[in-house]
Amino acid sequence: MNGTTTTTDLRPSATESAGGVCEAPRPRTTNPLRRLARDLAAERRRSGGAPGELGFDLRRSMRLARDPLSVLMPLYERFGPIFSIRALHVVETFMVGPEANRLITVTDRGNFGWRDGEMGELIPLLGDGLLTTDGAYHDRAREILMPAFGAERIAAAVESIENETRRSISGWRQGGLVDINRWSRTTALRIAMRALLGLDPDDQGAGATATRHFERALRYYGSDFHVRLLRGPGTPWSRTLSSKRALDRIVYREIAARRSQPPDDPSDVLAILTAAESPTGGRLSDLEIRDHLVTLLFAGHDTMTSTLSLLLYELARHPAERDRVIDEVADAGSIPAAALEGRLPALLRCLEETLRLYPPGWVGPRRNLREFEFEGVRVAAGSAVNYSSLMTHRLPELFPEPGRFLPERFLPSARAKLPPGAYIPFGAGPRICIGKRFALIEAQVVAATVLRRFRPEALDSRPPQLRPMPTLGPREGLRLRLTRS
Repeated sequence: MNGTTTTTDLRPSATESAGGVCEAPRPRTTNPLRRLARDLAAERRRSGGAPGELGFDLRRSMRLARDPLSVLMPLYERFGPIFSIRALHVVETFMVGPEANRLITVTDRGNFGWRDGEMGELIPLLGDGLLTTDGAYHDRAREILMPAFGAERIAAAVESIENETRRSISGWRQGGLVDINRWSRTTALRIAMRALLGLDPDDQGAGATATRHFERALRYYGSDFHVRLLRGPGTPWSRTLSSKRALDRIVYREIAARRSQPPDDPSDVLAILTAAESPTGGRLSDLEIRDHLVTLLFAGHDTMTSTLSLLLYELARHPAERDRVIDEVADAGSIPAAALEGRLPALLRCLEETLRLYPPGWVGPRRNLREFEFEGVRVAAGSAVNYSSLMTHRLPELFPEPGRFLPERFLPSARAKLPPGAYIPFGAGPRICIGKRFALIEAQVVAATVLRRFRPEALDSRPPQLRPMPTLGPREGLRLRLTRS
């Protein structure tokens, strides 16, 4: 562009022209106390709906918050693919199975808003990124972000992923113990900081500070509901806001630096966004760039943490699969990491099976704008409606022996038999994870780099204990013993 650079803010306004950029509607509130009042008012208006467990039961609500499968799967078995459950003050409707997933994410997508769903409290931290917006605004923003996740950009990031992984395992020793969940969290965040912001996490300035404050801000979202209601000085919420402000200062400083000295060849997402043009011809605003970056940081860090740690843990629990993958990685030899895509089918099958058992985004909370019918059940407008990849992935009619780790489910012949909507670890439809390909490659590169040097061994044969928020992941550390490959 030449001359004066205009800055376009795609954020919501009350009106728009037919061909203009849609504003993301503001949620009615992001304050949990006000959302509580809203939900109670909606509950008083509620009539009909899906059958289920509708009485108030504090113990059941606590179990749902800590171990959702143990509560939800019995309800599916009793009531079928659509049922309701009261979770504290809210009646939640769950729709389960491929047809339900496609209805919510594809065929009637416009009727189900994410922004007013139960995950709306992420908005104060994430802002208006791809996770928290709907409709035309979301779709236009996605178009702008797509080049950052093209094949060329992913290939350019692979070397950095491999180098970061090598650096992170340089201190591991034969026979040593490692908390693989803690290691995965650190490694995933370091990779995300480099790929998204171009920050060096070893730099004791911006890189280390941004890392520390992002981790601190996220802790609030993994706390219990009653803790998230607390406001005021000294509460987890006030600490989250403090860390958000500190993180924002770093992000805005980096945005200003890129605008003042744009690189000739943008190599990270920040550089790509500062150079990107909006659909109306102007540049993205600083606020928009900030929201997209923090959203991608959340998605790329928290989900990758659980995926990496659980992949390596399941390989350690299943020595035959682990050794098959180690042999495959060894046979690949010195193939550059950037060329590994498609060369490690056994590893990819293990990764896909890990994502079946433990999809990080295990539930898709929505609010329906209009009344709709599914399986003969009418659901009133404004209801809390959820689809669940985790529940669908545990249906025995789709995945026999669903609790077992069986990577052969993803052999081409077996996978071809799955109906659309049966396997959705990254969501589906226009909201499918924009970083899906990047995530699959990142996980394979990290795992292959680890397995070239080490053979993880499980100290415990039991399945991991999980926590469902903010994404599905290990509740506690997962310790593995290391031997040389």
